[in-house]
Amino acid sequence: MDGEITAEELQSTLEADDDVRIVDIRSSGAFERGHIPGSDNIPFEELPQRVEELDGENRIVTVCPLGKSSVQAARLIASYEGTSDTTVESLAGGLDGWEYALTESTDGGANAPF
Repeated sequence: MDGEITAEELQSTLEADDDVRIVDIRSSGAFERGHIPGSDNIPFEELPQRVEELDGENRIVTVCPLGKSSVQAARLIASYEGTSDTTVESLAGGLDGWEYALTESTDGGANAPF
């Protein structure tokens, strides 16, 4: 795992259209209620069986509600041989941090996914 990325850094990365794959590890129900635009849902319990879907990615950011489980997910992904050349990060503060950062940086959080 290559560390954590802040919500502001991730937003800048997305705005720059940089090559990043966002992996939301929440349940499919939680994902459907709201998520970061462009993110993919791979629930944490499915990650060991589905990690090969991430082969060859340049950069992966894992996302969870508070930024704790996504650290574990990022470590699991980074340990997979198919991602040995991949930058793997966890979103610091999770989706709570993402929503807060967008609320602070936009007019009333209009871009917040929830």
